[in-house]
Amino acid sequence: MNNLDWAVLIAYFGVMIAIGVWSHKRIDDVGDYFTAGGKMPWWLAGISHHMSGYSAVMFTGYAGIAYKYGVTSYVTWSFPIAIGIAIGANLFAPRISRLRSRLHVASPLEYLKNRYNLTTQQALAWSGVLLKIVDVGAKWAAIATLLSVFTGVTITQGIVITGAITAVYCTVGGLWADALTELGQFVIQLLAGLAMLVAALSKIGGISGIWNVWDDPKLQGHTSGTAGPYTLIFLLAYLFIKTFEYNGGMWNQAQRYMATANAKEAVRSARLSAALWFVWPLVLFFPMWVSPLLVTAKKPDGSDSYGLMVEQLLPHGLLGLVVVGFFSHTMAMCSSDANAIAAVVTRDIAPAFSKTARAWTQRAGLIAARLTTLAFLGLSMAIATQVNSPTFKDIITIVIKWVAGLMGPIAIPFMLGLLRPFRKSGPTAALTSWAMGLLAFYLLNYPVNDAIDGGVNLEYQISVPLAVSLVLYIVIGFIKPEDTPERDALLEKINTDGGGDGGSAAAAAVPEPAKPQDTAAVPAND
Repeated sequence: MNNLDWAVLIAYFGVMIAIGVWSHKRIDDVGDYFTAGGKMPWWLAGISHHMSGYSAVMFTGYAGIAYKYGVTSYVTWSFPIAIGIAIGANLFAPRISRLRSRLHVASPLEYLKNRYNLTTQQALAWSGVLLKIVDVGAKWAAIATLLSVFTGVTITQGIVITGAITAVYCTVGGLWADALTELGQFVIQLLAGLAMLVAALSKIGGISGIWNVWDDPKLQGHTSGTAGPYTLIFLLAYLFIKTFEYNGGMWNQAQRYMATANAKEAVRSARLSAALWFVWPLVLFFPMWVSPLLVTAKKPDGSDSYGLMVEQLLPHGLLGLVVVGFFSHTMAMCSSDANAIAAVVTRDIAPAFSKTARAWTQRAGLIAARLTTLAFLGLSMAIATQVNSPTFKDIITIVIKWVAGLMGPIAIPFMLGLLRPFRKSGPTAALTSWAMGLLAFYLLNYPVNDAIDGGVNLEYQISVPLAVSLVLYIVIGFIKPEDTPERDALLEKINTDGGGDGGSAAAAAVPEPAKPQDTAAVPAND
């Protein structure tokens, strides 16, 4: 990078901070901070939903998959995400939107106390927060790895730089800042992605290269939809997992639906996000698919291939723009996760442990939300410095195996708990499915994996925990039904149209005190 590239990067950081400061004026209470007060336009929510699903891992881990296996990277990653979001557009998006407009909650998990009980809410909240700290840590490590390639700064310095900039704008401006910066980041990535596509095409014979290059021996097998460990079973498992995750199972996408004015707007935002997932990754991935013709990766997994292409193909200025694109994806995902986790901690966890938290004023709650956001970012940045340790192994392992494998047990009780057909599944079903799903992940990835020659196949490592949780949640609901008139009434509110959707009900109410039998499950401390 030269001075022009640095100027582009610094200007980008300045704009992100400016958006955060501007968004600060729109934040009056925790409802504005966490759900934009239910006033976000559907198209902005859709773009934000789409952008919050990316990170620099695409340009490292998935670039390595594209370098080695070609179109498999699209078929087994963004394609199932697009289908999953399209499925959830009518199934989950309107119901999650009604959580805010009907129940007046500011956290995706806030309704679980009444849907199940406080113990279930706390189990899902704590495990989800811990998983997200590790997940976001992997994202920081990915962008810091790229930054080190282009600038020479150390991994730790890169983590601190990106984390600090993100902390400023998302802490000050909340979900509004996240969404508006994601809109800007989408425009930047549009320009950067097209520039990289044009540069790659110019090296392989122009537009005709799109269909003429595949006979080259270096691209042998690159047109196969599934390859290596990314088999058809993996694809089906990933589709199942991502249908839950990208429709709100990991919370940050749920906030985008909650930020819309009503259920209809949430559906439109989900459809836009699904359409973008079908189309845009094709533009980003094509240069990665043909990268063996253009560069020779230095790392065995090919994760440095995209960075090498950028350095060789793009002039200064455009190189800086593409580096900004790397930042834009990671900062979009990490800031959205930080906002979601802050919502869960301040709205769900803290009130269960502290009488003071249950009595927070709107101003006190807003201060707590911002402090929690900073704490989450700090912890995830600390984890990022250890992401290549033997415990975590590497970036792509965390993103694919840890997150995909552990997401199911956390998401199943939340997502299926929104639907009428599962109304009989109560606290026993939720807690058992959660605990056994986590146990299945541990057994498959450690004792069983170590005992089998060659280890357990990746598709089973990530899919079995979710399958265990799903089966137990449904079966226990039939064996031990725990539906009550109160729970049925709650489901009726989020499963029917009319009667209160809209931004006027956006202000988030302070969570109701837990029932006596629930508070006994969690100690209360001041």
